[in-house]
Formats: sequence, structure tokens, C-alpha cells
Amino acid sequence: MLHPSIAVLEYNLATYRRVWRASVLSSFALPLLFLLGMGVSVGSYVDARGALGTDYLDFIAPGLLMSTALQVAVGESTWPVYGSFSWTRVYHSMLATPLRVRDILAGSLSFVLVRVLLASVGFLVVMLVFGAVHSWRAVVALPVCVVLGLAIAAPCFAYAASVKADGMFAVLLRFGVIPMTLFAGVFFPVDSLPDVPRWLAYASPLWHGVELGRASTLGIDTEWGWPVHLGYLVLWCVGGFLLALHRFTRKLSD
Repeated sequence: MLHPSIAVLEYNLATYRRVWRASVLSSFALPLLFLLGMGVSVGSYVDARGALGTDYLDFIAPGLLMSTALQVAVGESTWPVYGSFSWTRVYHSMLATPLRVRDILAGSLSFVLVRVLLASVGFLVVMLVFGAVHSWRAVVALPVCVVLGLAIAAPCFAYAASVKADGMFAVLLRFGVIPMTLFAGVFFPVDSLPDVPRWLAYASPLWHGVELGRASTLGIDTEWGWPVHLGYLVLWCVGGFLLALHRFTRKLSD
């Protein structure tokens, strides 16, 4: 017998069938523009200095891959979740069925992870075309993207279930997503940062995802080791899920 959360996933997939073409196109177009604009164009100036010890394209590509996973996770875990509570009240309708709150949350998160995986596959294909993949271990970057997506999506679900207005997502983007993207090792090594910003970067799940993604595509080891990075991301996944479950339960009981 299928888990009840599968029904929630099927609902989201059926809805996604109407718009999948546009998202698939962006999954290839955006990586192409990112790698051309940053990896090739800006990279030519960075490589002239030789400060990284590797081509800038090879350095930035896995970082952008993980950043894309983060952005897709945030995009699917903010306004859509808030809308399902306040605009369409889809979650309330689901709760009128035999589905439990846990099933609704698990099924909705599963759909977000499908979206993250599809976007990550598209990005990795473009990386292959650009020659930015140097190890068979690059396939491991895909499950890393999924784990990172869950580490981001779960607490975002909790946030979306807590805010009173969708304008609060601008706060999340301005003080959470954008700083994390800029200072979590996507564009430059965090070792060059002062102590406080560097430790803030270490605390972000994105930095751990970037380290694992870079190790995968370059075929190298991480300084902290895979178990530390994965363990930290799993803590975010578990903690975020429990917090989201608490917020969903309270929201749907109002």
C-alpha cells in the first residue's frame, strides 16, 4: 500500500504538468547564462592571476549548481506554501480527507525535492558541455543537491506557515538567501573572509553543499570530510522538518 503522502506528491505533479515546459527551459538556459557570464567572462580575469589553483569555471560551476538547488527550494517553499494556506486553502482541503498533517508536509516537501533534482540535472548537463566536470563522482552531486534542497526547504516551509503576509518573504530573501549566496563559497573561497563572516558562512547549509559539490565534480576531498558536511545538512533536514510539522499543525488547527 502506497504511503498517503504519495497522494499529495501526485497532486503537485499533476499541477506541475501545466507549467513544466517553462521550468525545463530555464533549467538549461539559466546555467548556460551563469557559466558564460561568470565562469567564462569573469573567469578569464580571475584565471589571469592564478590565485585559485584551478580554473575559475571549474571552481564556480559546482557552487552555482548548489546555489541553484537552494534557489529552487526557496522558490517552491515560500509563496506556493503560503498560498496553499491563505489563498487557495489547498492544505485545509487535504486535511478534510484521511490525510494527516505529516502526510501533507511530507508530500509537499517531496515535490520540492523533485523540482530541485530536475533543475540540478539540467545544470549538471550544462556543466558537462562546458567541460566543468572532472570526475565520475560528479553524479554524487545530485543527491547532495537533494539533501541541500531539503535542508533549505524544510525550515522555509516552517517560515511560510508562520508569517502573516507574503511580504515577509522579501525579508527572508534579503537577509537570508542573498547573503548566503554571496558569502557561502559560491563565488570565492570563504577563507578570504574575516573571522565573523567566515564562521557565519560555515553555519550556513549552502557552504556545506558547495564543499560537497566541488569535491564531487573536481574529484577531490573536502577539508572537513564528507561525514561532517552531510551530518550538518541532515541536522538541518531533521530540525527543519520537525519545526515545519509543528507550524503546519498549529496553522491547520486554527
